Amino acid sequence: MASHEQNEDIPRLPVKFELIPESLTSPIIDLFPGQDEGMVRGEPGGFVFTREYGRRANEIYQFQPREDDVWVCTFSKSGTTWTQELVWLIANGCDTETAKKTPLHVRSPYLEGDFLQSPERMPQEIRDCWSLESMAKRPSPRIIKSHLPFYLLPPKLLDTCKVVYVARNPKDVIVSNYHHFKLFKFHDYKGTLEQFAEYSMDGLIYYSPYFPHVLEAWKQRHHPNVLFLFFEEMKQNLRAVVERVAAHLNQTVTEEQMVRVLDHLSFKRLAEGEATETAKAKEMGVINEGAGTFFRKGKAGDWKNHYSPELNERIDKWMEDNLAGSDLKFVMELDHQD
Repeated sequence: MASHEQNEDIPRLPVKFELIPESLTSPIIDLFPGQDEGMVRGEPGGFVFTREYGRRANEIYQFQPREDDVWVCTFSKSGTTWTQELVWLIANGCDTETAKKTPLHVRSPYLEGDFLQSPERMPQEIRDCWSLESMAKRPSPRIIKSHLPFYLLPPKLLDTCKVVYVARNPKDVIVSNYHHFKLFKFHDYKGTLEQFAEYSMDGLIYYSPYFPHVLEAWKQRHHPNVLFLFFEEMKQNLRAVVERVAAHLNQTVTEEQMVRVLDHLSFKRLAEGEATETAKAKEMGVINEGAGTFFRKGKAGDWKNHYSPELNERIDKWMEDNLAGSDLKFVMELDHQD
């Protein structure tokens, strides 16, 4: 058994990763100068991510989930942080005091976070927290976050532990990702929203392609260990979602705990906590000054304030083409949201 709980009995990941040559040439390298190590694409599946991940993807595939783990899985910028906080609280007796004192990235590690750049570029503090070796030594229950699609995760994951998957409508995902890619130096995105949307639809940003990621999880929504949530239902009725998550994790939440949890999960409270995290990230040199904060608006339907009619039409066509034959439907805006 390897040092970070790899299971050598599991076959190697049946996906081959190759460098995307255009990721190292103009215009991509000019628009994403922080990604100067280039991107890889895996086949089968077409998954796009960092070269470091391409070199080490098998380590994650062979990582050992535990029966008492809870994994929070999403496409990037789909309500992940909000859901992690919710899941951590339910799994830890609604302990909001510890949640306030200990950063979320420490309480709930990012599975592939150590794969975002080559080791010499990653701040040591991040590596110490997010390495697979560190994750293997964590006490239970572990709340693990990942943006990887299911087929790249440990093959026995769904049959081993509880998984909470969150999907968000793709128009808001693109806008939120656009700001995220501008914020972090390892992307350092310099282009327009329209250009970013085109790269998103073409499957040339990290974690692409979007629709296969979500549709694979949608097909697993009836698996007894999977809870499939939408970001929009969290915005519409957070109390109901807290109750569903608690039931999924076989936990009971009292009314007094519910009041505390809902307060802790309010956008205002999370943004206050995230301000400290952003300051720490600036100290470590991983985010750009003046590019905003990790928590921006947290609204459903904000895409309406960003797209031209022409771009919106192209995105509608992209959605229509990719959802053909599926019963997955997204809520694109809400009349009321928490």
